[in-house]
Amino acid sequence: MNKTRLIRKLFVPRLRQLDRYVTDAEFLQRKVLISLLKQGKLTQWGEAHGYGKILSYEQFVNSSGVNTYEDLKNYIDRMRHGERDVLWPGRVRWYAKSSGTTNDKSKFIPVSQAGLQDTHYRGGADAVTWYLHNTPNSRLFDGRALILGGSHTPNYSLPHSLVGDLSAILIENINPLVNLVRIPKKKTALLSDFEEKRERIAREAIGKNVTNLSGVPSWMMSVLDCVLSISGKEHIEDVWPNLEVFWHGGVAFTPYRQQYNRIITKPDMHYMETYNASEGFFGLQDNPADPALTLMVDYGVFYEFIPMSDLGKENPEVVPLWGVETGKNYAMVISTSSGLWRYLIGDTVRFTSVRPYKFIITGRTKSFINAFGEELIVDNAERGLEVACKATDAEVKEYTAAPVFMDEHGQCRHQWLIEFNREPNDIDAFARRLDLALQTLNSDYEAKRYKDITLQRLEVIPARHGVFDKWLRNQGKLGGQHKIPRLSNDRKIIEQIIQLMKD
Repeated sequence: MNKTRLIRKLFVPRLRQLDRYVTDAEFLQRKVLISLLKQGKLTQWGEAHGYGKILSYEQFVNSSGVNTYEDLKNYIDRMRHGERDVLWPGRVRWYAKSSGTTNDKSKFIPVSQAGLQDTHYRGGADAVTWYLHNTPNSRLFDGRALILGGSHTPNYSLPHSLVGDLSAILIENINPLVNLVRIPKKKTALLSDFEEKRERIAREAIGKNVTNLSGVPSWMMSVLDCVLSISGKEHIEDVWPNLEVFWHGGVAFTPYRQQYNRIITKPDMHYMETYNASEGFFGLQDNPADPALTLMVDYGVFYEFIPMSDLGKENPEVVPLWGVETGKNYAMVISTSSGLWRYLIGDTVRFTSVRPYKFIITGRTKSFINAFGEELIVDNAERGLEVACKATDAEVKEYTAAPVFMDEHGQCRHQWLIEFNREPNDIDAFARRLDLALQTLNSDYEAKRYKDITLQRLEVIPARHGVFDKWLRNQGKLGGQHKIPRLSNDRKIIEQIIQLMKD
C-alpha cells in the first residue's frame, strides 16, 4: 500500500494557503503583528510599552527600539526562574541554548507552547507540503525519517522545565504519532555524548527503510560516515535504497555538497534547505531549482529589517517586510510568539524576490571580516571556496578565517584554517584561486587587494584531521546544532584551534 499517496491529500489545503504568499504577504504580516500584540498586552513587557493601545505597525515602531539579547536578558532570567507573564503570557517552560554573547557563554532563548506549534512544528509540516507538491512520485511516508537532535537538561530544577538544543526540545514535545515514523529512539536521540549517540543512531537505523533525513549537514555527515563504516557499504543508497530527501539547515550546505555527492550517488536525491533557528522557523526552500528560501509570513513571527549600512548606528533605519528591496543586505529583526520583541537575531539576509518574498542567508552580523574595510561575509566565503575546490579538485570539511593584522614583514592578510576531506595537490594554487574568487565576488575585497597595497594575498593553513571537532569538544559543543564560527574579526578562535594542532 502506498501510504504517501493517502497522506498527501492532508497537505493539499495548506498548499492553497501558501499560494497567498505571492499576493498577500503584507496583509498576512500585519495580521501576525496584531495577533502578537493581543497576547503581548497581557505581559509585563507589553504593559510597560503600551501594547494594549497599539493598532498599527507605525505605532508599534514608536513603542520601543530594537533589542539585543542583553536588553532582554534580565526578563528571560526571571522567566527561567518560573515567573509568569514576563515577555509572553503564562509560564514559558522551555529554553533553547544558543551560542553566547560578549558577556555570557550561552544565550537562553524562550520557546513557548505557542512558538512550538505556530512556528517550529508548522515549519516542518510546510517543508513536507512543498516537497510532496514538487515530488509527485514520492514514497516519503512509506519509510522512516532519520532526525538528528541534541540534548537537554533540567532548567533550574523547575518541574517540566528544560534547557538545551532546540532540536532536543522539539523531540521532547513532538506528537507521539511522529515517533512511529522517525528514528532513532527518543532515548538515543537525546543522548548528550555525541560520539556514543552517533554509533547508536547508526546501528538503530541501518536495518530500517529510511526515506528522509533532517539535521545539520556537518553532524549528519558524521552519522552517515558511521553508517557506512558499520555496514561495510560504499554508498548510502546501498543501505537505504529508498532514501529521497535531506532537509538541512543550521550551516550553509555549499562546503558539504561534494561530500554528500560522494556518498549518495543516486541521481534522484533531493536536498532542501530550511532556516530553523532557536528563535523561530523563518524560511523554506520550496523549489529545488532555486536556492533562495521563501520567507514564512503567516507564522508567529513578525519581521523587520535593518540595512547593513545602518547597523550599529544610534538610530538605524528599520523597515517592515513590505519596505525591503532586492539585492540589499539586511540584518533581521523579529517579534515572536515566544516573547522576543523587536529582537536583533544576528543573521543577515538578501532578498532575491518580493512576490513572494524570497531570500538567501548571507551570514551573521558578528560573523564577517572587516579589519581593513573589505566587508567579507559568509556568503562570499562559501561561494569562493566552491570555486577554489572545483578548480583544484579539493573537498573542504570545515574552516574558519581571521585577519592577520601585521606580520614580521609588515604585511596584512586573511588567514584561512581549513580541514580538507580531499586536500588539493597544491595548497598555494588553492589559495590563489580562492583569493581571485573573493575579488570577483566582493568589490571591497578587490579594492583592498589592489596591487597588494592594503591587503596581501590570503594564506591557507591545512588543519589536522579532527582538530575542529576537538575544539568543539573542548567548548562543550560537539554535536547538536553547534557549528564552527566561519569568519571572525579577531584572532581568538583561530589561535585556539591552531594551538590545538600543536598540542
